[in-house]
This record gives sequence, structure tokens and C-alpha cells, in this order.
Amino acid sequence: MADTQDGSRSRTSPRRRPALPVAALAGLALVAACAGPPKAGDSGSGSSYQLSQDTPAATGGIDSFTWALYAEPPTLDYIAAFDYPQNTILSNVCESLMRWTPQLTLAPGLAEKASNPDPTTWVYDLRPGVHFHDGSVLTADDVVYSLGRQLNPDNAAAWAQQFQNVSTVTRTGPLQVTVKLVQPDSQFNQYMATAAGVVASKAGIEAAGKDYGTTGSLDCTGPFELGAWNKGQSLELRRFDSYWGTKAKAAKAEFRFLTDPSARVNAMITGEADGGYLIPTESYERLRASGAGKLYFGEGLSTVNVNVTNMSGVLGDVRVRKALSLALDRSGFVKAGLGGAGTVTGSLTTRAAWAAAPEETRKDAFEGLTPTTPDLARAKALIKEAGAAGKTVTVATSPIGQDVSLLATAVQAAGTGIGLDVQLKTIAPNAFTSLFTSAEAREGIDMFPETYYDSITDPLDLLANFKTGAFQNYAGFSDPAYDDLVKKATTTADPAQRFAIEAQLQKIASDELLWIPVAEWPTAVFLNKRITGAPTTISYMYYPWAADVGAAR
Repeated sequence: MADTQDGSRSRTSPRRRPALPVAALAGLALVAACAGPPKAGDSGSGSSYQLSQDTPAATGGIDSFTWALYAEPPTLDYIAAFDYPQNTILSNVCESLMRWTPQLTLAPGLAEKASNPDPTTWVYDLRPGVHFHDGSVLTADDVVYSLGRQLNPDNAAAWAQQFQNVSTVTRTGPLQVTVKLVQPDSQFNQYMATAAGVVASKAGIEAAGKDYGTTGSLDCTGPFELGAWNKGQSLELRRFDSYWGTKAKAAKAEFRFLTDPSARVNAMITGEADGGYLIPTESYERLRASGAGKLYFGEGLSTVNVNVTNMSGVLGDVRVRKALSLALDRSGFVKAGLGGAGTVTGSLTTRAAWAAAPEETRKDAFEGLTPTTPDLARAKALIKEAGAAGKTVTVATSPIGQDVSLLATAVQAAGTGIGLDVQLKTIAPNAFTSLFTSAEAREGIDMFPETYYDSITDPLDLLANFKTGAFQNYAGFSDPAYDDLVKKATTTADPAQRFAIEAQLQKIASDELLWIPVAEWPTAVFLNKRITGAPTTISYMYYPWAADVGAAR
């Protein structure tokens, strides 16, 4: 996915774990490839922050809590849920076949059992007696219809890439659905824990028609149902008392859309908002010193990058991309743009994404990548070689948060220092998220800051973005050899072999610099003294985190 610090992100997604025949879900922690977050306090060498595995569990229920969100979702239709605003809300309302846990491992969701009888077949046995928010009962027909919407090319679903190997989705029993693949896909089942695997009521979606996701009910099965949506201001979730699982601790959760970073932080300090994710990095110390609550950091599986979106101009020359990378002051950005809560990297993938790989493979994956120490002399020489002096590069920026604006400014400073004419184009927070889904929104833009978060715990989630035609391959990069490696990794059941292939992909992506890697960045969450229970990890994008929020004492 992708993202931008406190602001917009997006991501795309690739695949998951072995397609070896696996029995039900107990063995579905097929998550040997899905390592959990680092131990508390393990934030990497030289870091000025500590990672927490979780926040303290709630001691009881509460009537309501209020959450600060940096932008209003344009829609809550799950096939378009490809960014922070949508998924932060939707994860509590709509559920998927599988579930990503706060520990970043795979668990049963609406499917109480998932089996893989052969390399190209997944069978999902559904939980009985699960109710949609309108009171109707979940059936296999709803699953077939919901996944079919992702497959329908007319819908232009943001998750279509995750279904590229799906041949058919069929009802094979009242509570059983069988997915047939055209080739083994080591990632498919894990993506069934994301918005790609969401199940909604067929009748509800058809009744809403083109208005589905923007008005009325979402007709899902989660612990909360959609309440009042005051467009431009707030959205309310109400506890669903007929929920099949553990009931939400809060009777109501209200999301307030506060696009101004200062206003968002002020709301958390004054109690107008009880908490929030995606904390503006410039406010870390202010929140820590406020005494209003506690700021936590958790594993984010996130890297801050500069996404190249136009290869028709000067950035089509890899020497120019390398020159910009060599001129970037990454350390300065981590200190100022990320409030010191991050680590400089020359890798597009996080180290945590490789946790399950053999040690030698991990070492190989991170050797010889993009240099992180500035080398202005070499950068200037590359610009001269490319004949790019004085050429214009337009970088999108936004007042979403300091991480976005300062990274854009850092790119401008780097480019200016080596002879490029770097122009900044400011985009409103609500519009910035459109950069991830709209080619029209990206017109006239050569680069933009993006914090990419993995939707599964596998490096291929990010690396598959550079395959020909991939959803987030905005630059239009196409390399048959790269495509072949992506296919090979996708169809390889053995994790060790797959990681070795992914290490090759990482090196190619590093050499091409289609995105310029800058830093690893943890998830941040602030909770005031009244509430607790929200997970610290990036799991909140697909896990019903708000159901765990309750009284702190």
C-alpha cells in the first residue's frame, strides 16, 4: 500500500505464503512467512524510540470514544479501500474471509476453516449463523458475489491485482466457497485477510447500486455498523449487538475528519478526540509532554519513499533518479520529518518483512542496495552525463503532515543542489489520497512522497508493484525478466526458495530506483488517559481494532 506519514498512503499488494496443501486454519499460521512485530523495545540500531507490542488491554466498556482522522474517505466501498482513511474505518465494519492479527499473523475470519487441497485450489468453509447488519445471514452466495466484484474489470477494483490468478469463485456448499487458480499463488490466501477478502451482503450491495459505500448501510458483518455520516465533518460507528464474535467494548465510535495537523493534535490534547493513528511527526514531543495520554510506536511494515510517477520526462533516465537519491539528506529527513522515529534505509522493504527468511538470504537481500550517504559530487556528475541540468521535475506535496511536506522539500533541495529545477505542487489532504488511485490526479506530477505499508508480511507485497501493469506501477516500468521473477516467486511454495527470488527482485528494484527509498517508519498511535486497547501495529488497517478500545481504568 502506500501512504504518507500522517497522511495519505496507499499500497498495492501482492501475495503470500506457500501453496503447499494445508489443512484448516490452525495450520494456517501459514505465517512462517508472516513474522510478528519485533519484541518491545527493538526499534533498530541508533533509534530514539521504542516499539511496543501492544497497548494495555481495556479494563471495561465505555459509552463512546472519538478518533481523529486526517481525511474523510471518498467512499467506504471495500473494492476501493486502498488507503488509510478508508481502511481505518472499514476494518471495524466489514470483515474478510481471513484476519490479520495485531501480531501480524494470519487467523480465521469469516472462514472458520481454509484448506488448500492442491496448489491451485482454496476451499473456504464459512462460520454458521453470522449475521449481516441488516439481520440477514451470511451464505456462500454472498462470498461469491463479494469476491466477484473484485474480479469484475468494469469495477476497476483497487485490489484486482490480488485476483490476477483467480479462475473461478464458486459456491460448493451452503457455507462453502471454492476458489480455483490458474497457477499456484503463494500470496492469495493471505490477501483474504485484507479488504480484498471482504464479504458484504449481496442483496444490500445490489439494493444500494451506485450509491454503495457513500450512503446508507455497508451491509457487512463486523463488530460495528455504519451510523450517521456527516459529510465533511464526522462519521459514526455503532456497536452491532448481533455480532458473532466478541462484542465491541464501546457502544459508539466517532471519527472526526481533521485535515489540519495542528488541529488534529490539539483535539487529542484537549480531549476533543480520545486518540488517533498517523500522528503528525512534528507533534511527537508535544504529545509526549502534554500529560494527556501516551504515544506508542509499533511495527508498521512501512518504508518512506519518493514514488516516481512519470518516466516520460527527465526521470526516465535512471542516472537522474540515482543522482536525486545520492543528493538526498536522509538522516536530516528522519530527524526533522519523522521526529527521529525512523531509521535511514536504502531498501524499499522493511527488515521485518524478511524476518522469516533464512539468515543468508536476509543478508543477501540488503547488501549492495541504494547508497544512503549523500554524494553530491557523484550526483552532479550523473546529472551532467544525462544532460539533465536545468530540467524541471515536479514533486507533489501536501499539508497533511511534516513528513510529507519536509520530504518534498528535501527532494527539492537535493535536486536544486545538483542542477535540476524542482518545482513543488501543493495538494489538499483530501485530494492527496487520489494520487494513489487516479491517473488524472497524477497528471503533471513526476514524483510524490509515499509511505508504503505492506498489507501482508512478505516482501513481495511491495516488490510486485514493479511488475508490468501492476496497480501502483505508476511509472509504467516494464521488464520481462522482472515479471518472470515475480511470477516465479508467486508460484513457489517453499518459503526459503521464494525469499531467495525476492532478494533478486529487491536488487533489481534498487538498481532501477523506481521509488527512491528513504527510511523505515513505525506505526504511531496516541491514546488519552481515558481509553486503551488499540493495537500498535499496522494491523489496524484490516483488524477490527476499535472493538478492543475500552476503559483504561
